[in-house]
Amino acid sequence: MAEIKKVFTANACPPAGPYTQAIIAGPHVFVSGQIPADKDGNLVQGTIADKTEACCKNIGAILHEAGSEVDKVVKVNVFLDDMANFAEMNSVYEKFFTHKPARSCVAVKQLPKGVPVEIECIA
Repeated sequence: MAEIKKVFTANACPPAGPYTQAIIAGPHVFVSGQIPADKDGNLVQGTIADKTEACCKNIGAILHEAGSEVDKVVKVNVFLDDMANFAEMNSVYEKFFTHKPARSCVAVKQLPKGVPVEIECIA
């Protein structure tokens, strides 16, 4: 089995529970779901676009700390609390994940801390 290494950076939202920001296992980086919060854990206010951008910035910082980068992401999972936000989320998502990795996007009843969007990925 591949060695497992935990990843943590002070440049992204700290975990809101008993998990790590990401795990490196073999050649892959598994980034935990990122909510729209700053590096101090404060929730980002504003539009769905603003909140999606915050999630993406956290992912970028975590991937950087792991020695990877956004263009190495192969799979993304997006969780929305309302599919009415799909188009606005995509307007930011497509600027961040320009290489169009595989993706799922699902609506869920509720997300941690009442946020409207959460994004996780594998690089």
